[in-house]
Amino acid sequence: MTTERPFRVALIGTESLRGQEIKNLLSVKRFPLSSIDFFDPDVDEEFSKLTQFQDEPKVIHHLDGKALEGLDLIFLAADDVTNRTYGRLAATAGYQAIDLGGTFSGDRSVPLVVAGVNDEAAARERCPLIANPRPATIILASLLDRLTGRFGVTTAVAFILQPASAFDQAGISELADQSTALLSGAKPRKEVFKDQVAFNLLSRTEAADAAGFSCGERQVISEVRRVLGRPDFPVTLSIVQTPVFHTYSIMAYVELAGPAAIPDLEAVYRSSPVFKVGPRSGSCPVSSMSVAGKDQIFIGQIKKEEDRSNAFWIWTVTDNLTRGSALNALEIAQSLYGGKTGKRASK
Repeated sequence: MTTERPFRVALIGTESLRGQEIKNLLSVKRFPLSSIDFFDPDVDEEFSKLTQFQDEPKVIHHLDGKALEGLDLIFLAADDVTNRTYGRLAATAGYQAIDLGGTFSGDRSVPLVVAGVNDEAAARERCPLIANPRPATIILASLLDRLTGRFGVTTAVAFILQPASAFDQAGISELADQSTALLSGAKPRKEVFKDQVAFNLLSRTEAADAAGFSCGERQVISEVRRVLGRPDFPVTLSIVQTPVFHTYSIMAYVELAGPAAIPDLEAVYRSSPVFKVGPRSGSCPVSSMSVAGKDQIFIGQIKKEEDRSNAFWIWTVTDNLTRGSALNALEIAQSLYGGKTGKRASK
């Protein structure tokens, strides 16, 4: 049974990178909402800050618990403290919240969902809070899930080229400042990154454990296994920081449970609208420059090992703010609230 009624949405963290992206998607994708309110934790005085939504000016409101009364769905795109406060409030305040910031991605009590892979994790019951995984998790889980379902995967190794926007606006600003400083002969500042990232590659941006893995690498491995529902899924990876503003580029090595050919893998990805398979050519049509701002996971070159009938290398590039974050959250919301029908289930 469904019922028509006003459907109220809010966004907390309007001016963050993820906040701006989900706001744009809510506008152009025409999500079935009757109203939307915008909040930022740094707004102290009402009408002191404005934004735009569907070409109309909107006030960014002061944030407090009472302001969220009567809302149905809240997207959390602010800092960890704010996300945690208002995410935990969802259980008692009566709204649902989707965390875009990674605040709850390591919390086992909160469903971790990649749209199109494990939607059932949020659909089993009306969860007050749902977590978006890290962008690398969304990309890898989507990539590996299709292969697992069709062929089975016995080994997966990924080299992840991480953009500066993984560190939000602060990372983008520091990369831009370092690039400008180095070109002008000045000394680059190093606040977000421990070492110079401009015109450079860094194999480590976080402290490593005894085995040499960073917390971020361990978390992505754990998240992929959790999303795929396989605590023992044979995946490992390494993250390299690159001097790129946006998009994750991933070179994945996979060994399948049985023999396959390159066209077989291409056919699997072409069957899903989440993926876009690039043409086979001598050029490199799938790159950060060509993919930034786009919605799909782009599959570039697929290489087959000559001495292994089941081993492949797969090159993927994905915008971390669209498919790797905001679009995943929007598709979770659409699955929960009836897609584009404008209806929601009665309680």
